[in-house]
Amino acid sequence: MQLDVICVDPPRKGCDEAALSSMIVMNPKRIVYVSCDPATLARDCKYLCANGYEIKEIQPVDMFPNSYHVETVVLLSRKDK
Repeated sequence: MQLDVICVDPPRKGCDEAALSSMIVMNPKRIVYVSCDPATLARDCKYLCANGYEIKEIQPVDMFPNSYHVETVVLLSRKDK
């Protein structure tokens, strides 16, 4: 079975390597990654991009007005081979 989309919303520590490698093995067309921590988001996107995905869109979302917390939603797509 081929997956179209995986959506992940990990805790502040981001996805662990087992979760990231499982996503790569499942080989979905797209991954939607929701993050509350820019540092772990960057780390995990670097891993996904090194393993066949590319960032298509990034959208910050201010879920907590009057605070410094911002959620970020990233759409990654499988690179055309």
